[in-house]
Amino acid sequence: MDHMGDMGGIDHMGGTGAASGHGAMVIGAPARAEEAARTVTVAMRETEDGRMVFDPPILDFAAGETVRLAIRNEGEQEHEFVMDAPDEIQEHKAIMAEMPDMVHRDANALRLGPGESGEITWTFGEPGSYEFACLIPGHYEGGMHGPLVVR
Repeated sequence: MDHMGDMGGIDHMGGTGAASGHGAMVIGAPARAEEAARTVTVAMRETEDGRMVFDPPILDFAAGETVRLAIRNEGEQEHEFVMDAPDEIQEHKAIMAEMPDMVHRDANALRLGPGESGEITWTFGEPGSYEFACLIPGHYEGGMHGPLVVR
C-alpha cells in the first residue's frame, strides 16, 4: 500500500517547509523508484521486553545516492518512519505530542499500521548527521529512533 500520497504534503511544521514535502530539504529530496541504485529494508516492531525498534538501528548513505527504502511494520502497533535533521525531528515530535492522530503526507515520512508496508525513494543531499524516528507519542522514548548518516 502506498501511503506517500501526492508529493504536495501537508506543511505541519509551522510553515518552515523543512518537512513539508515541497522539494529539497537539507537531507535530500524525493526521487522516482526507477532512479534507486539500491533498496534498503527497514523493519519497525516492538520487542518482548517492551522496547520499540527499527532494524537496522543505523542508516548510512552517500551524498547524492538514490535509495529505495522498503519499510515494513512487523509490529502489533501503528508506527511511522520519519527522517530529517535532529532539530526538525524534535520539533515534529513536539507537534505530534499535541496532535497524535496527525496523518503524514510528507515525502520524508510514512505511517504504517500493523503488517503494512510502504516505500520512500530518496536522493540523499548534504553530508551530515541526521535522524530517523517514530514520532507517535511514547514511541521515540520507547527506543524508536536512530542515526542516519550521509557521507
